[in-house]
Amino acid sequence: MDLLLFLVLGVCAGLLAGLFGVGGGLIIVPVLVYSFTAQGLDPDILTHLAVGTSLATIVFTSLNSVWAHHRLGAVRWRLFAWMALGIVFGSALGALTAAAIHGPLLQKIIGTFAILIAIQLALDLRPKAQASEPGKPALTVAGVVIGWASAIFGIGGGSLTVPFLIWRSLSMQQAVATSAACGLPIALSGALSFILVGWQEPGLPAWSLGYVYLPALLGIALTSMFSARFGARLAHRLSPRLLKRLFALLLFGVGLNFLL
Repeated sequence: MDLLLFLVLGVCAGLLAGLFGVGGGLIIVPVLVYSFTAQGLDPDILTHLAVGTSLATIVFTSLNSVWAHHRLGAVRWRLFAWMALGIVFGSALGALTAAAIHGPLLQKIIGTFAILIAIQLALDLRPKAQASEPGKPALTVAGVVIGWASAIFGIGGGSLTVPFLIWRSLSMQQAVATSAACGLPIALSGALSFILVGWQEPGLPAWSLGYVYLPALLGIALTSMFSARFGARLAHRLSPRLLKRLFALLLFGVGLNFLL
């Protein structure tokens, strides 16, 4: 039953990654938290396990999503390269920050973030574009901040990277594609950091590698690899307005549940 849940979750995560550049973590983390709670895992570690596992799955989601966007010529690789420098440092720092936060408090922080993103999506709030693209220092600093926050929330950073790139005059398609590329170093650095900080943690279930639960990683990765490509193609053909609002409603409910 758990494997079926992980397979379905992978389909949803991949579609979201391709459509919105959000990496699917905003869905993966809450579902894994509910699943680990039902398994009776220690509340002090289950949220960290969900976040670390989410980041590990985003490695596979990002690979397929990036390839699909690259074939469509939408990834701005120069911008990605300078952001990636900051992202690697920021996501490692974020994993250390998350490990220092008590499990139930981390859930409330993630719930608050989910509600804020739900409001942003529902109201379609976007920053106004500036006249020029960001320079190298601005890209690197933005990478540190985005990587740090993404590792704490277990996301690929799209909900932060896309608005930043739109603000700096990229088109929606280029912002989503470049954000998907940025999700790869976020996920790699974050997942490795969660493996290391959780390596000696007592109470982890069998088949865990630090704060990464391998059965969930396998199930989600298997299906997200295919659905991410489909989502990326849809992002270039469809207006995602209705999907965004439905996704916002789901996130709002999840956020409230985590807070209450």
